[in-house]
Amino acid sequence: MNEHENTETTEAAEPREAFPAEVTARLEPDAKEIIGRYPRQRSALLPLLHLVQAEEGHVSKAGMRFCADQLDLTLAEVNAVATFYTMYRRRPGGDYQVGVCTNTLCAVMGGDEIFQSLKDHLEVGNSETTGDGKVTLEHVECNAACDFAPVVMVNWEFFDNQTPETARKLVDDLRLGNDVAPTRGPASLCTWKQASRVLAGFDDGRAGEGVQAAEPSLAGLRLARERGWSAPDPNDLPPREQGEEDAK
Repeated sequence: MNEHENTETTEAAEPREAFPAEVTARLEPDAKEIIGRYPRQRSALLPLLHLVQAEEGHVSKAGMRFCADQLDLTLAEVNAVATFYTMYRRRPGGDYQVGVCTNTLCAVMGGDEIFQSLKDHLEVGNSETTGDGKVTLEHVECNAACDFAPVVMVNWEFFDNQTPETARKLVDDLRLGNDVAPTRGPASLCTWKQASRVLAGFDDGRAGEGVQAAEPSLAGLRLARERGWSAPDPNDLPPREQGEEDAK
């Protein structure tokens, strides 16, 4: 008996959590489309996890079982990936995931103060959800937008140059159902489940909406053009030193 068979036998002795038949039937065509994008089917695991997260709002054991069945993997293999990446929720959360950057530059510019202010205002801790099920608050290590620090993200959309006051108003508007527009990107927010489906690779047609790059990001590009700076030609680089060659 091989390792895969032994694992499946062990799992069969436990209750088998799975999606209802109608959910499985509805998700399978999307799963097949995702798997068809890759030369090796197991490479489709990350987007498949986003697909099941779009169904339930988090990655449940039933969702992991669906991924395992689609890719001929063990539940343990899927669980190892789902628990490694913080983009996958392991328990139900809010419609809006509010992530406050607390990495170096954002922290210096006020990120820690914003995060503490939101915890007090919402009466939740890190990775906790408000009682109305609207907002899940988390601190993140970097939103990759240091030129707009301090930055808050909601369902992966940017809210730049925040303060405790603007961040509190943002979460209040989200909870009240008011229209909220990111600083860059689309003119309105999608829900966490909708964002997960986009990350699974199903385009919502909104990728080109709104401002994509604002002034702080464009300043360096403009300066380089004014001064005639350009990246080195890879075919005209100085020869490597011997030590560099050995390291390579």
